[in-house]
Amino acid sequence: MSVEIGKAAPDFTMATDGGGTVSLSKLKGKPVVLYFYPKDNTSGCTKEACDFRDAMPNFGKLKATVIGVSKDGAKSHDGFKAKQKLNFTLASDEDGKVCAAYGAWIEKSMYGRKYMGIDRSTYLIDAKGVVRNIWRKVKVPGHVDEVLAALKALK
Repeated sequence: MSVEIGKAAPDFTMATDGGGTVSLSKLKGKPVVLYFYPKDNTSGCTKEACDFRDAMPNFGKLKATVIGVSKDGAKSHDGFKAKQKLNFTLASDEDGKVCAAYGAWIEKSMYGRKYMGIDRSTYLIDAKGVVRNIWRKVKVPGHVDEVLAALKALK
């Protein structure tokens, strides 16, 4: 399955930090920023999470929900969230089904070795559950500002 701009976003239900769950279908009525990142407590992922954390007042003004997704377990997310004082939900996709549904589970290559991993990617989903923007192979610097600009353009 391939996620496309202008099409309905795949629904999901995932465990979250703090022992709860999050479902896209229960978030209808407000925009959702769904971002996939490779691993808790790594340098690039920490920088990206902190950029989202620092911009949360702006996302809040736009009534948007931000959800960070990785294959790390909820316990790992709890520690990462506490350590970095994150103010948004981290969801755990341990079985990789949501990553696969969104096309974020890809073949990567490092030092000539091929392996499967999460593509740092972000999906902007409008209040009706339709994908409005997709960023793949995200470079962290300036990314949150790009997402905010696209979110403002939805209004």
